[in-house]
Amino acid sequence: MGESYRIGEAAGLLGVRVETLRRWEAEGKIRVTRTEGGQRLVPAEEVARLLAERRDRPKVTARSVRNRFPGVITEVKKDGVAATVEILAGPHRILALITREAADEMALEPGMHAVATVKATNVMVEVGE
Repeated sequence: MGESYRIGEAAGLLGVRVETLRRWEAEGKIRVTRTEGGQRLVPAEEVARLLAERRDRPKVTARSVRNRFPGVITEVKKDGVAATVEILAGPHRILALITREAADEMALEPGMHAVATVKATNVMVEVGE
């Protein structure tokens, strides 16, 4: 069997009470095993599944017009962890470095319309002395 958490540890990781996990177990929402002594153990993959399901993914509904550059994606390069996305927005070429997970979730491809939103007011570059 893989890694498991005692019910109190799992509750702490999930931000719920032990009673909630017991109720979820009774409702079939979570798979729990028991030790020979009867203590509940929650498999790590169950904790991961619940964390992923409970993760907030708010939708963008409104934004300020400033610092937004609508354009077309001209190139997407992905590696194991990161992705670079090039957007041509009018006369501006914008290169964004994002996580590969984000690029995959948005299914970014050349030719798609996208909006680059610039959040910082300046860019600083430093080199060692």
